Amino acid sequence: MADEAGEKKDLDTQVFSVLEKIRAKGGAIRKGVNEATKALERSQAKLVVAASDVSPKEIIMHLSPLSKDKSVPYVEVKSRSELGKAVGLSVPTSAIAVINAGEEMHALEDLVRKLK
Repeated sequence: MADEAGEKKDLDTQVFSVLEKIRAKGGAIRKGVNEATKALERSQAKLVVAASDVSPKEIIMHLSPLSKDKSVPYVEVKSRSELGKAVGLSVPTSAIAVINAGEEMHALEDLVRKLK
């Protein structure tokens, strides 16, 4: 059980690191549940990240099945505030969608491989 928690923390750290790199290099990231949903519906999203500490859960419940329908990788991270910081926001965010990784495409591809 402790191993799973450690692996989850490592994965969260990797996700935040990749998001920070994409943001720093000018990649396109849609922030917020509504923007992430629109990016998925328009088949623009390359990766969807949602926070597991969202309350009520209904706010993000549709993202996982929609991501699966669109064959877009989906991952949940532990913290809304850390997710917000990783994408350059001063406030927490419940979900984001990566639209274009720019120069960090290889980092995004590596992360997606780890998610599978």
